Parts: sequence; structure tokens; C-alpha cells
Amino acid sequence: MDEIGLSLAGDGRVALLTTSGSRTGQPRTTAVGFVEEPDGSILVAATDPEAAWARNLDADPACEVEIGGRRFEATADRLGSVDHARAVHELILRYGTPSEGLGRGPSFRLEPIGEND
Repeated sequence: MDEIGLSLAGDGRVALLTTSGSRTGQPRTTAVGFVEEPDGSILVAATDPEAAWARNLDADPACEVEIGGRRFEATADRLGSVDHARAVHELILRYGTPSEGLGRGPSFRLEPIGEND
């Protein structure tokens, strides 16, 4: 994890997403843009169709999310086309100008299953 990602994660601008590597099973952490839904779930979308974190979630939907110091376990559900378009739209509204490729990769709803603090 680079220092910029850690800095942005510390103040809640991005989430730290930890997945299990699809080949190694080792924990992998990356910074991702997110939108928190009213029900507490988190929407995330990859800019790359081959994003390692998305491939990891497809292989094992169990993950850990940290947002501004709040940490919790979650289960990822890949979004269908209508929900994917809405997730991308919500991310653009939250962050302004979309990052290059936003929406080209898959998107997921992360459902919290417990708070770790």
C-alpha cells in the first residue's frame, strides 16, 4: 500500500479493501473509492476488468473493509448491469470527475457482517 492510499484512507476518502489472493490465499489490501449506502452496505467499482481485487472477490467474497479507522468484515456481491450503472453513477457524484476507466471493471456491494473496531 502506498502512502497516498494510506493518507486518503485515514480520513475516509477511500476505503482499504482486504481480500484473499485468488491464487495465493494471502491477504491483499488496496485503496478503493466507495459510496456508503443508507443500509450500511458499501458500493465499489473497478476501473480495470482484470483488477486483482475484483478477481479475488469473485473467487472468495469474504473481505475486510476499513473506512476512516472503522473496520468490519463484509461479504461481496457482484452487481448486475443495472446496479453496476447506478454504482458507477454514485461514485462519479461522490468523487466528481470519474477516474479513467471507471465502470469498465466489475462493481460490488459489500455487505457488512460485523464491526471489528
